[in-house]
Amino acid sequence: MEKRGFTSITEQVAQSIRCGVRQGRWRETVPGRNRLAVELGVNHKTVTAALDILEAEGVLESQGPGRERRIVDVGKLDPAPLRVAILLYEESDRDTGYLLALLHRLQDAGYDASYMPRTMRELGMDVARIARVVRRAEADAWVVVAGSREVLEWFAEQPTPALALFGRSVGVPIASSAPQKWEALTELVERLVKLRHRRIILLVREERRKPTPGFLERCFLEELEGHGIPTGSYNLPDWKDTPEGLQRFLDSLFRHTPPTALLLDEPSLFIAARDHLARKGIHAPEHVSLVCCDADSTFHWCRPTIAHIAWDSRPVINRVVRWTKNISHRKDDRRKVFTKARLILGGTLGPAPKDR
Repeated sequence: MEKRGFTSITEQVAQSIRCGVRQGRWRETVPGRNRLAVELGVNHKTVTAALDILEAEGVLESQGPGRERRIVDVGKLDPAPLRVAILLYEESDRDTGYLLALLHRLQDAGYDASYMPRTMRELGMDVARIARVVRRAEADAWVVVAGSREVLEWFAEQPTPALALFGRSVGVPIASSAPQKWEALTELVERLVKLRHRRIILLVREERRKPTPGFLERCFLEELEGHGIPTGSYNLPDWKDTPEGLQRFLDSLFRHTPPTALLLDEPSLFIAARDHLARKGIHAPEHVSLVCCDADSTFHWCRPTIAHIAWDSRPVINRVVRWTKNISHRKDDRRKVFTKARLILGGTLGPAPKDR
């Protein structure tokens, strides 16, 4: 395993001064050691050592004891790191393992990467509002997490390069990285049909079904039709995309035309639906088969085990890091790279109830 070195406090202070010089914070001289020590929260000796480093690099020049050092050659500084802004889908993404791993990989590679303060859900997935936030931000590249088609089309038209991490990027001229789930979803539908399921529902967020169904959703409907199951809004239903809206939808669904299999697009929806149904006495797989179309690290703790579609996040993250490197070298990279997903059978998937 490669060993990672640790940057000394002196080098960290030197880097802070470099950034100040590069950004034009100081024009002709840098502040003296006392002022810098207070500003940076370190002792005088550390500041002096950091200034000596910059003198040795030829960036600063001493003007004698007690006088501020003169800035002589900004050109000897390393170029400013590429600023990568990550626009999240919703607030809970900040704690998602693979997104944190992506953030740290980009930072470790030397890029100035950070999450945007506001998410697309907070902005109502509204293109105009997102555009205002993006234009005010200082970024050289964008990573857009689970964007709608309209949002990704807007990013594709902007001069600042962007990559779609998940989202509805099919047919949009934008770089992308995502798991390829349609084969696993096809396998899932085939298995459900063999288990005599006919009422099969896929529950996804609004931007996955509007204004028209996304690629994966179309594959799902086409696969049902290929098995002789007529499709319509029942199979890809409309519902209010809130916790309360989900509960109301499930109550109505199981009161009138209960499905034999319910597929949920993401772990948060799956957990919320399973919990609500269990409180109503509806359990998987006795009363309905429940399958999550994504993976979650908590699934292996559940009993019965969770049927789900899994994918390796490492190639997805690697693609984003390589794309960022290409952008930093001024390469036009709009390739779409997909990672194959696989169906994981679990105890929440079973035969269709005999009474339906």
